Amino acid sequence: MAALGPERSISAVQRLSGGYVADAWLITYADGTRVVGKTLADAPADLLPAESEGLAALRATGHLPTPEVLAVTSRLLLLEALAPRDDSQRSWDAFAHDLAALHRGTVHDRFGWASDGYLGRLVQHNPWTVSGHEFFAQHRVLRYLSEPLVQRLLTRGDRRALERFCGRLPEIIPVMPAVLTHGDLWSGNLLSRDDGRITVIDPAVSYAWAEVDLSMLWCCQRPPASDRFFDLYQELNPSPPGWAGRMPLLHIRELLSCISHMGDSDGAVQQLRRTLAPFTALTG
Repeated sequence: MAALGPERSISAVQRLSGGYVADAWLITYADGTRVVGKTLADAPADLLPAESEGLAALRATGHLPTPEVLAVTSRLLLLEALAPRDDSQRSWDAFAHDLAALHRGTVHDRFGWASDGYLGRLVQHNPWTVSGHEFFAQHRVLRYLSEPLVQRLLTRGDRRALERFCGRLPEIIPVMPAVLTHGDLWSGNLLSRDDGRITVIDPAVSYAWAEVDLSMLWCCQRPPASDRFFDLYQELNPSPPGWAGRMPLLHIRELLSCISHMGDSDGAVQQLRRTLAPFTALTG
């Protein structure tokens, strides 16, 4: 904790729950000030700095609030402390406005990012790519086939189904622009400021399809107050027709990430197979 600065006295350090990959700590100073420290054992030296850069990029748009980064090293990310997520209808409606403004206002001519980043503790490859279908197939789906847990848990048929799915992406996913995405936008990465405004943490930023962000919220557990969020988002930044049917398909990336990190936790392998069923049948 020396990175916090020797001039201040720490009165308490409390481990926070909820993190699947990293450890988070609520640090209280003697004067009552509270901050959050994030650590990750044996993390690559650039993982926490990459997260800090992602938070800064989202904040710089003026559309999506993020916690203030107070300090960052290769071993510690020190952040402004936030409140638990406000799940009122008012807060989720405001978040629909914020996310729609982010996606609407950051259209880019290519998919990718200036550097590779991380989703969890695994590298997220972000090479600049003109085609969104190529980018999603190569760098958001097929890149996981070499991960040890994926190789162990998926069958040859599963892998062939994934390849067939990627080959058919231009048929099933319409052409959409690249926009700045959070990249790991499930409800566990949403907290709130004291005024209730939903604030994002733990990004894995890149220019990608806006629907990749939507699919995380659609397919992961979320509170009832979020149901109107999708209707309001679609009013503000409409997706091509059939967007709801594409949500499970775009969520394949997240299922592969979960398997790569934690194996078959929460039935991720069976969920993946159910989603891939139409493509499994086609593989013969």
